[in-house]
Amino acid sequence: MPDAHKQNVINNLVGSSVGAAGQRCMGISVAVFVGSAKDWVDELKDALSVVKPGPWDQADSAYGPQTTIAAKQRILSLIAQGKQEGADCLLDGSDFTVEGYEEGNWVGPTLFTNVTPEMAIYREEIFGPVLCCVFVDTLDEAIALINDNPYGNGTSIFTASGAAARKFQHHIEVGQVGVNVPIPVPLPFFSFTGWKGSFYGDQHTYGKQGVRFYTETKTITARWFEDDVVSGPNMSIHLK
Repeated sequence: MPDAHKQNVINNLVGSSVGAAGQRCMGISVAVFVGSAKDWVDELKDALSVVKPGPWDQADSAYGPQTTIAAKQRILSLIAQGKQEGADCLLDGSDFTVEGYEEGNWVGPTLFTNVTPEMAIYREEIFGPVLCCVFVDTLDEAIALINDNPYGNGTSIFTASGAAARKFQHHIEVGQVGVNVPIPVPLPFFSFTGWKGSFYGDQHTYGKQGVRFYTETKTITARWFEDDVVSGPNMSIHLK
């Protein structure tokens, strides 16, 4: 949203899109800019351009290589397809190499703008360090765009408005929702609540909710008074 803390948004978009080389299920791949927030894209590009992949033992390495050659080739194919379908590639990491490790499966940070829902880079999970930017005029348009997606694993809103955040979390059709956090992965005591095409199976068995399905629960309600406490050398407690 335009009222969000700009630098916080940029920092979080960088970390959540290219962190772990984009190879995590909750890594962000699409950022929806509402209204004048689209003016931040140039600064986002500058921030991404200084992030470099590299080997684990180099202090300036922001993330590592792709896990396999096939994974790298799939990402490169989607980047090429994005260009062919008309998205603007502001930052292209396709030819990135690391000195001394030229044969590594490196993909540099890549940034697309003017992405539409019909494009492959929007429809498919890229699973790499690629961020697609979509521009809309209103929060309602953003919510409709997200709800129209066949997947529903996670989404976040960045805003200074409690009203906007509340509207978003009530109307969005996604199982895991973040407010001013980039990746809304739940802690273990919550359930992993992917929706729609992001969930397979019979139940959300992540955390306590799944365990409780198979558990007999005992609930004890008690009240004690300090005057009832027995103390002294003859006190004994027997457990059976």
